[in-house]
Order: sequence, then structure tokens, then C-alpha cells
Amino acid sequence: MLKFDTLKNDYPSRRSVIYGRKGMVCTSQPLAAQAGLDIIKQGGNAIDAAIATAACMTVLEPTSNGIGSDAFALVWTKGELHGLNASGRAPMAITAEKVKKQGYTAMPKRGWIPVMVPGAPSAWAELSEKFGRLTLEKVMEPAVTYAREGYPVSPVISKLWNNAYKEFSGTLKDECFKPWFDTFARDGHAPQPGEIWKSEAHAKTLEKIAKTHAKAFYQGELGDQIDAYSRKTGGYLRKSDLENYWCEWVKPIHVNYRGYDICEIPPNGDGIIALMALNILKGYSFTDRSCVDTVHKQLEAMKLAFADGNRYVADPEYMRAPVETLLSDEYAAERRSLIGEMAQDPEPGDPFRGGTIYLCTADGEGNMVSYIQSNYMGFGSGIVIPGTGIALQNRGANFTLNEDMENCLGPGKKSLHTIIPGFLMKDGKAVGPFGVMGGFMQPQGHVQVIMNTLDFMMNPQETLDAPRWQWVGGKKIQVEKTFPVEIVEELKRRGHEMEVLESSLTFGRGQIIWRDENGVLCGATEPRADGAVAVW
Repeated sequence: MLKFDTLKNDYPSRRSVIYGRKGMVCTSQPLAAQAGLDIIKQGGNAIDAAIATAACMTVLEPTSNGIGSDAFALVWTKGELHGLNASGRAPMAITAEKVKKQGYTAMPKRGWIPVMVPGAPSAWAELSEKFGRLTLEKVMEPAVTYAREGYPVSPVISKLWNNAYKEFSGTLKDECFKPWFDTFARDGHAPQPGEIWKSEAHAKTLEKIAKTHAKAFYQGELGDQIDAYSRKTGGYLRKSDLENYWCEWVKPIHVNYRGYDICEIPPNGDGIIALMALNILKGYSFTDRSCVDTVHKQLEAMKLAFADGNRYVADPEYMRAPVETLLSDEYAAERRSLIGEMAQDPEPGDPFRGGTIYLCTADGEGNMVSYIQSNYMGFGSGIVIPGTGIALQNRGANFTLNEDMENCLGPGKKSLHTIIPGFLMKDGKAVGPFGVMGGFMQPQGHVQVIMNTLDFMMNPQETLDAPRWQWVGGKKIQVEKTFPVEIVEELKRRGHEMEVLESSLTFGRGQIIWRDENGVLCGATEPRADGAVAVW
């Protein structure tokens, strides 16, 4: 199992690594983490805790997710890892041709066009039905209570909320966006830090979902309300799309890195991008995290993996490049051979020749969950169904309108998805869940977390505290202001176009729980968020 020096502290942290035994919940909002742990203390398991935390986050962190979100989960229970894909499908009434006829050359970010069927409510119901111990009503009680009674908004969430309000006030002028302002800016502004925010509409909707195991959302009155508002304001989503949808269980994919199995959800999620990058990087030996050669190789591997992911990853029913080939050692070696001393513009290879929240939970029985849930780009589409609190995701923004591409918008298709839960295993046994939320930062965050852990022997809190980089296109690289100046200058000399950002909010927000051979849980949460480790 993992070995690390818990006393080492190369990177200043406001937190220490946290230990527990009977239960642990890590997420970016302290009230949600505590709600999940309370469910374990009331007799629930890690799966119940994950559902409770996820439902709470739709209320406590609406800047990143909502009742209209998508979700993915990796669940370890009874010696087996299960994958759940709760990403939605495009409405049957929409096509790339229709969107182009409206004058678009690329998918818009806001409004009805990028809205797909939300998958998160089905994920809560399915996880509860298959693995939960308590009733869904009991598990979702904390979320209902916070929505009905209110809670003081935390500082980072207030900042994100205010950013969204400023953006939406200037851009979302159509009548269809009015319910967003009625729901999330009732008093003409975003909540300030410590200000109480509540929503009876959220509470009632969450109650209906809990009582009906999400049937009200997909087959009942909530579905009727979504359909009616879509028809009234020019949307494509219909109740028939909701009725014909449910989340699906999938077999996780993995690569072996330094003797550990790194597990991800298969496409349409882009966890495969993290795995392709690690597959390239495992051909090198790394001993020093803080040297230019290490960072350069990480960046070049990440760029090559993204080039392939953006070209080939799509709805699995439409993918032509086999996952097995993309993750093969032979293909990784071919891609690795392209990495030289200087920065390159990445191009996809030829495999045919051969706004998000993340949480993790664990209980004393060995169950563990890696769970991620998101609208996208903050509040998502900007569409809120009146009187329900349902803010709809905009995951269709990741479709292309190029009909020669596998990821082209089409009726009933799943889009390339950025949200990815991760899970670490060793010799067929669970080590634990990990994740880093934040759009296309996520696979980059996964690679940095795994390398910090396995190559550089950092404990979980050090792993999350360490300064991060992210590739943003071409030769453009962004780094945090705490990134070593000398490495930034060396990377410039190698042809990378470097930008040092003052804010850390774009570099992802992660959580980790590792379990040792004695059943002791070791957890950490992100210094870039208001997160907490709730432990028992």
C-alpha cells in the first residue's frame, strides 16, 4: 500500500492530513461534508453519504452544480469497483443542421441549445436502490432542510456566484433566463459571504425526487414542467426525452502506473485522457517534482493525450477508435517518441494503425465512493425551470457541429464529458477515491495527483497543496503564482508560452481519501476551495 512521510511539508498548507476509521467525507463545502458524515453516523453507508452530500451540494454550491446536473460515480463495495454513467443525452428534436441554420458555427454555451437530459437525479435513485442502506427520503433530508431553512453562503462560493451574476446580467437578456435571476439573485445581487440563502422551490423539488425515486423528474410532474417551459421558450427538450432516459452501469477502464491501477469511467467521459497521459509518462523515471524536465514531459504528454481525446472520444456508440488501442502500451510508446526537448503544437495520432463538484466518501465497512456532479461553466445553461429550482446543465456545449466528427451533435447522443471521478487500486484492492473538478483541468489534475502520490511520495494534503499547471491550447501553459519562478523561465526557453495567474480558482478543486491495510482512512481537501474533511 501507499507509503508517504506524513510529517514532510514541502508546500505550506492551512490544513494537515486527516485520519479516521469509521467514516470520512471530503468535499468543497463543509456543511455538505458534515451532512454526509451524519448519514453514516445514523446507520448509512458510504453510498448513502455520497448521495446525501451530492444532493446537499445542489443547494450549498449551486455555482457548480444543480438538480439539473449530470453525474458519474465509481463505487467500491464488496471487493468490486462499479462505474455509473449518469450523463444525459441530447434531445431527439435537435440536430447539428438545425443549430447551424440558426446562425451558429459552434455550439453556444448558454440557453436551450446546449441543454441535454439531466442525469444526476437518476444517479441518486440508482445508487440508493442498488447499494444504499437508508431510504432515499432519509438520505436527502439534509438537502431539503438546507434549501428550506437556508444557510450562510461561504466565501469562495459567494465569489463564484457574484462572477456569474455579473456575467449573466450583461449577457442573458432573453425572457427565458428570467427564472435564473428570480431564483439565484432575488434581491438583485449574488449572496455575500455569510448571507443566508434559501429556496423553497429547491426543497419541494428535492422532496418529490426523494419520495418517487426520481420518477417525478423523468416521468411525472417535474418532467411536465420542464417540457412546458421548453416548449414555451423555444427549447428542444421534451418529456419523452426524459421518459426514455436512465443512468447506466459501466465497466471502469484503467492503466497500471508504478504498480497501481488508476481507474476511470470509460468514454463518453474524458477520464481516458488522464490514462493516456499516464501511459505515456510511465515510460520515464521521475525523481524530482521541482525540475523543468519533469514538468516539460508532463505537459507534452498531457497535450498529446488531449489531442487524441478531443479527436476520438465521443458517445461510445459512435466512437471508431477502440479504447483498448488508445490505452495500449504500443500506442503510448508511439506517442512518447514524439516528445523532445522543445514544446510542440499537439496533433492527434492514428490509433487505427494498431461549473463541477467532486466528493468522496468512505465508511468503516470498506465501502468507498468517488462521485462527481456538474452543470458546466458555473451555473450551466442559465435556464431554470420556474418554481422548481431546477437549473439545467449545458453539457451539449462540448458537441461539435462538424458532421465528420464522432462527437457531432445528434439526436439522443451523449457528448464528450469533462467530469471524471478517479479511483486508485493496488493488487485488486481499493486504495481509494480521488478527483479534481474544473472543466478540462480535470484530467490534468488527475495526472498531477497520481504523480505527486506515486512518483514523489506526497501525502494527500501535500498532493492537493502542490502548485499546479494546466495546458490551455497550442503551446499555452498557465501556472499558479506559487509555481517556482525558475521552472517557469526554463519552460519559456523550451518554447512554452507561460502565463502566471494570480487566482487559483481555475486550477481545479480536489479531494482524496486513501485507506491503508489496517482500515485507517487518510483524507485531504482542496486549499483552493472552502472544503472540509468530515471524519469519524
